[in-house]
Amino acid sequence: ILQELVRRGNTVVVIEHNLDVIKSSDYIIDFGPDGGAGGGKVIAKGTPEEIADTPGSYTGEYLAKALKKHLWK
Repeated sequence: ILQELVRRGNTVVVIEHNLDVIKSSDYIIDFGPDGGAGGGKVIAKGTPEEIADTPGSYTGEYLAKALKKHLWK
């Protein structure tokens, strides 16, 4: 459904923790470094590849593994 909305020219904003959704995004804003009172700061922003290359980003750490795994499928 999300891809169809984008195909039709819509902008879609999603708040998500699922790496499959995150790695297929055009642009990501990563908040952290932790959740709740320990978060709320922009840690990184950019493409999935840029987030994966960001030191100190927990999302980037897991995203790098997911992207690498995706390349070998």
